[in-house]
Amino acid sequence: MSDTLTRLAATVAARKGADPETSWTAKLLAKGPEKAAEKFGEEAVEAIIEAVKGDRARLTAEAADVLYHLLVMLTARDVTLADVLAELERREGTSGIAEKAARK
Repeated sequence: MSDTLTRLAATVAARKGADPETSWTAKLLAKGPEKAAEKFGEEAVEAIIEAVKGDRARLTAEAADVLYHLLVMLTARDVTLADVLAELERREGTSGIAEKAARK
């Protein structure tokens, strides 16, 4: 799974300078970080709707869209998947309650 996500992240990053006429990813990135964030939000809401409805197949498809659009949004702000994975690794083994309390 992580190999697939890593490959997708690399593809998204490679499209950053591509021609927006030939790449959907390049078109999203060319519209700027705000548009990428908006699109991520739309996809997240769609995933939430499918989760509430209980449609497993649709939730799976929407979750894939969420992951893709998350990578686009991160790329638009020069945050890499490696950055996010390093943060997750840093948090590993820490209780969610303790981690949240440490933010205050």
